[in-house]
Amino acid sequence: MLRGIYGDPERFVEAYWSRWNDGTYFTGDGARRDQDGFYWLLGRVDDVLNVSGHRLGTMEIESALVANPLVAEAAVVGRPDDMTGEAVCAFVVLKQSRPDGAAAEKIAKDLRNWVAKEIGPIAKPKDIRFGDNLPKTRSGKIMRRLLREIATSGSVAGDVTTLEDFSVLEKLRTEEE
Repeated sequence: MLRGIYGDPERFVEAYWSRWNDGTYFTGDGARRDQDGFYWLLGRVDDVLNVSGHRLGTMEIESALVANPLVAEAAVVGRPDDMTGEAVCAFVVLKQSRPDGAAAEKIAKDLRNWVAKEIGPIAKPKDIRFGDNLPKTRSGKIMRRLLREIATSGSVAGDVTTLEDFSVLEKLRTEEE
């Protein structure tokens, strides 16, 4: 499946095969094997936020949010923050209609407290944006790169040709709590 990097076979070996001397390929995904022999996918090892010197996994925070009975889907990205270095920004799809005003503030506060209880206060999302959906490719993969652009600059300048529904971006840009 992996054939190489055109014109640079040394870079191919260095980038993909040199981490371990036994010829193991590292995909960038973390997993653990339980006592029954099942593998549990833990997420990308490079999806880590550094909040006030604490390394937090985005998948860990997303799992905590989705464990809340109100939440259908969540995606977490980091954005620069003057106080903590990086702030947790959560994009959340609820099982109910998208709230606004005081209802959105209350649900956002409840979700922050939920994450603090599940993981710890350091993992509380600074920003929570509610949407009807998350930006996904046609195959269903969440486009976190676009979410990161929205969280940091409020707009999307990158390639969106593989995006399934373009209206999702506009709603997320304007729906900040």
